[in-house]
Amino acid sequence: MPTNMPQTLIIADLHLTQIENDKIELFRKFCVEDASKVDQLFILGDLFNTWIGDDISLNTYKSIVTILNNLTKNTQVFVMIGNRDFLLSNKFESKTGCKLIKEPYLLKHNKNKYLLMHGDSLCTDDINYQKMKKVLRNPIIQFIFLHLPNNLRLKLTGQLRKKSIEAQSYKSEKIMDVNQSSVDELMKKYPNMDLIHGHTHRQNTHIMERYNRYVLGDWKNNQGNAIKLDDSLEWLEIN
Repeated sequence: MPTNMPQTLIIADLHLTQIENDKIELFRKFCVEDASKVDQLFILGDLFNTWIGDDISLNTYKSIVTILNNLTKNTQVFVMIGNRDFLLSNKFESKTGCKLIKEPYLLKHNKNKYLLMHGDSLCTDDINYQKMKKVLRNPIIQFIFLHLPNNLRLKLTGQLRKKSIEAQSYKSEKIMDVNQSSVDELMKKYPNMDLIHGHTHRQNTHIMERYNRYVLGDWKNNQGNAIKLDDSLEWLEIN
């Protein structure tokens, strides 16, 4: 009797908020109808639009925590932090049953091998963003931020988000995409592997000479996208 091949779903950039009920419902439906039927789900960053610490945000996103907790009873769920939700921590894991993973993550799936990333570290042309990321990911800065009063954390997060939106308005499309040379250098370290990432919101399949690069798109209120892995790779539209 042939054994069933394991099946995997991969998504990214849902940017869930507590007020976008249509998108939360789309995610719930996806978890019930699609993700619950596979062995594992990978979320490659920015599941949440903001995450200002487990102590506050777990209460903010109670409905999504419940969705994830129900899903992890049958499906393994792996969550990679993104540039919006990089403060996800161990309380999130214990409340949802998800496992936080670091990038780059090497996924061996049946006969194929994939490198999973959020993707922002490959946008090396965006020098100001990379500088800001280095500051925000500093453990000392994060420790100080997480010990600030709730209202101040919310205020600072809002100010940072406003500045980010303003900065994006004058950045070129090229700067906000991955740098091809950076991707090529990365993939030299991982021969015979394909790359799957999100962040840029530019859903596409790029066939390169030595590897393929699959870019997940972001989710809208009524439409999402996913990659399904079994014996091959397949794009899924979620609606």
